Amino acid sequence: MPPLDAELRDALSLILGSDVPAPEGDAMRFYRQWLAEQNLGLVAVANPSRFEWPGYWIARVRAGEADHAVVMFGVPSGPLHDQQALGGGGSIEEGWVLARLDLQLPADDPYGAAHGAGSVAGILVAPAAEASMVRVGTARAVEGRGLEGDRYHDGRGTFSGPGRGYQLTLVEAEVLEEIGLPWEQARRNIITRGADLNALVGRRFTVGEVQCIGRRLAEPCSHLERLSGPGILRPLVHRGGLRADILSSGMVVTGDRLVPEA
Repeated sequence: MPPLDAELRDALSLILGSDVPAPEGDAMRFYRQWLAEQNLGLVAVANPSRFEWPGYWIARVRAGEADHAVVMFGVPSGPLHDQQALGGGGSIEEGWVLARLDLQLPADDPYGAAHGAGSVAGILVAPAAEASMVRVGTARAVEGRGLEGDRYHDGRGTFSGPGRGYQLTLVEAEVLEEIGLPWEQARRNIITRGADLNALVGRRFTVGEVQCIGRRLAEPCSHLERLSGPGILRPLVHRGGLRADILSSGMVVTGDRLVPEA
């Protein structure tokens, strides 16, 4: 593991007070996505060399030809966890504060506990980014890629990876019906009924014969509003569905059961 990646991992472990997984690929991208699964995020500091914060924050410090991740603390801030013993030497190039995405969600199990089974009410794919979604009765889910015929399977989606949670999206039919949003305009792959999708963040589940893992909420954004119409962002906050990855290939058929794994 590159030294900067290892130091970033240790910095997050210190701040969180728990072990943090080793990064897969680009460390910053990995940890941003992993933290989102915990209702957490890294907020960039606008002027890190002058930033003061009576709490923990992470600085990327350039010393010589190398970058290091240092945990800073206090007003004025100084190095609290400095594996390279820079002692305040070097220049602070970037900084991040670890923050909760939504302060109103509980710290433990912010998205709830998985319970009960649901079903597949609909399957939709789009051949390219921003292309219209099309309903299909069946689709083949490909491990590590997505649904055949969908833009994310081919790496052509607006938010295609690399990273976690770019292979499959799901949303609850009950939510779409409540706000009067047609399935096609939700721009999700699988429409479910009777499932609590939020509770599947960080958990494995099966859709028919396909095993998946929930990564993070598929929150609405300005891009979705541009494609599907204004005014849908607010009613979809925390209800926009689930981003998931596919762990085994197989067919998904309308009417299949969606079952959380024990």
